[in-house]
Amino acid sequence: MSNNFFENITPDYSKELFYTLFENKKVLIEKIVSAGQVSPTNFWYDQDTDEWLIILDGSTTIEFEDQLIELKKGDSYFIPAHLKHRVSSAKFNTIILAVHLKN
Repeated sequence: MSNNFFENITPDYSKELFYTLFENKKVLIEKIVSAGQVSPTNFWYDQDTDEWLIILDGSTTIEFEDQLIELKKGDSYFIPAHLKHRVSSAKFNTIILAVHLKN
């Protein structure tokens, strides 16, 4: 099945949107569309999976306990499982491809 990754992208001003593109026992691939949302105050992701992501449009800043990583269009980043992080800023209509490697 073929489709265009950039079709049907409509940002939701109230929340970040997550679209599952593929999933099996070992991997989850998703498209994330942000209208500028950030993580709630004092909220940290603590995922059971490794995550590799690439910014396909827009930009975002990921906050870790000891650093900020600014990612712009074309940048990729690997987040190991259980490394606490949060989104501290995002540009309107940021589009991310995220690959979660399940253990």
